[in-house]
Amino acid sequence: PERREVVAAVRDVVNASLPAGYEEAMAWGAITWQVPLADYPDTYNGQPLACASLASQSRYCALYLLGVYADSDVEGRLRRSWAPPSGKAIDLGKSCLRFRRLEDLDLPLLAETIAAVPAAEHIARARAARAARG
Repeated sequence: PERREVVAAVRDVVNASLPAGYEEAMAWGAITWQVPLADYPDTYNGQPLACASLASQSRYCALYLLGVYADSDVEGRLRRSWAPPSGKAIDLGKSCLRFRRLEDLDLPLLAETIAAVPAAEHIARARAARAARG
């Protein structure tokens, strides 16, 4: 309950910024924004191709930026430009942005980052990665 406001605010930012071609769903216990299987059915696991997921974990909230992780230019720009109101350094793993409070986030940069992952480009990167693996 204490994280509800934080999760709702981040969800609103993602929904307002997400390019066309994604749908919001619940998957793996998280709010997930994904490419519908009707648009890209050839995923490696038969599940929709996720772009981002938002979850409340035991000690923090996490925004999984899967589409950003797949695009090194967008990921690099996020890391270089990070400047949340708290002054706190970015806590970003391979695709997991961890935070506890809204003040830990640079919401305008987060919106810009989410907007930089069009569904068609995310699908093209997934197809190229799968083809490279053979």
